[in-house]
Amino acid sequence: MDSLSTITAIASSGLRAQGERMRVVSENVANANSTSDQPGGDPYRRKTISFSELIDNGTGISQVEVAEISRDMSDFTVRYEPAHPAADDNGYVKLPNVNPLLEMSNMREASRSYEANMSMLENARSMRNRLIDLIE
Repeated sequence: MDSLSTITAIASSGLRAQGERMRVVSENVANANSTSDQPGGDPYRRKTISFSELIDNGTGISQVEVAEISRDMSDFTVRYEPAHPAADDNGYVKLPNVNPLLEMSNMREASRSYEANMSMLENARSMRNRLIDLIE
């Protein structure tokens, strides 16, 4: 595999991973205020994503892949709202364990990583086009 194809494979794996990360963060933000449908039930639980290194045995290229999407098992916050449909017998409502500021920070980081990988792809494409122009 040539160097430009290697760059393309690595950057593509980064794009896929960061795209999935943005999807998970978006889901967390969208459900930041979701409560249970049942009195005393658990609300939306924040999702987390982790990555791992994938080494292609044929080419030796080191890429990134999504290792796991799991749930954040930290405690829910509770608020006293006896009139809320999700309130338990004592009048407390469990709220999601989503911190919108943390999620926006994660989204910004994922977006910047996505842009960096996209820039790598564009540079590889530009180099390939210049190489073709030189050969012709």
